[in-house]
Amino acid sequence: MVSVPSRYLVFFQYFGTRYSGVMETSNDQTLVGVQNYLEKAAQKLKPIVPIKFHISSRTDSGVHALCNSAHLDIHKAPGKPAFSEKQLICSLNHHLKPEPISILNAYRVASSFHARFSALSRTYVYRLLVGCAHHTEVPVFERDLCWALRGGSLNVAAMRDAAQFLLGTHDFSTFRSHNSETALQSPIRTILQVDIQPSAGFLSHHYEHRGLEFWEVKFRSRSFLYRQVRRMVGSLVAVGQGKLRPQDIKELLELKDARALPPYAMAPAAGLFLKAVEY
Repeated sequence: MVSVPSRYLVFFQYFGTRYSGVMETSNDQTLVGVQNYLEKAAQKLKPIVPIKFHISSRTDSGVHALCNSAHLDIHKAPGKPAFSEKQLICSLNHHLKPEPISILNAYRVASSFHARFSALSRTYVYRLLVGCAHHTEVPVFERDLCWALRGGSLNVAAMRDAAQFLLGTHDFSTFRSHNSETALQSPIRTILQVDIQPSAGFLSHHYEHRGLEFWEVKFRSRSFLYRQVRRMVGSLVAVGQGKLRPQDIKELLELKDARALPPYAMAPAAGLFLKAVEY
């Protein structure tokens, strides 16, 4: 007799540089997915049925998460009590050591709950660093955590003007990368929020004399297309550097053609963070 499983929603974070992305991969790769480590840790809880993490938000290799989420079902032997939320957090974190992955919270949820389809919105933050003439000038503690831009300061006012064209519901075909899994997805998405704000670097108050500037570009939507955020950030940075005009963003949207995006308008993975998944 198999017991009725308990379903949990868990929130977790990770340093994405060490992984091929969040999704599960074959274990014989040099870099594997965060999901591989989550499920390996979960198997040490001794469930009677293997535990599968259903991830809410896919992130690519090199992309980080301040907070991603997933749901999982845990079958315990008949008569054994379900894990409390605190027990689950502590046990998973114990078995995840020494990986840079951490369970932040866990909640018992209804069996009908789905981490991906029940999400109301997702928020991404992209970190920019301005003021480094060469990549060797990037502070050690910021490597792999931001996009260090060459040249002088950004025209942030122009970037904010350009960002307004991205707000609302549009066909974002120009701002997505195609792969075999996403080519058939609808390109229609609704951007609920775009913000470009100054930010602080890690321990930056200790090297203020260097004149480095940190900026954060934040996007919120119910869902995003494959690499949409990185392509939008790259385009806004191109505006800030004078390579594109704010009006060009509107025209690129109207073209609805991924080939129309200039090759320089693709931000690298390292500066991107999934900040939150809201329910």
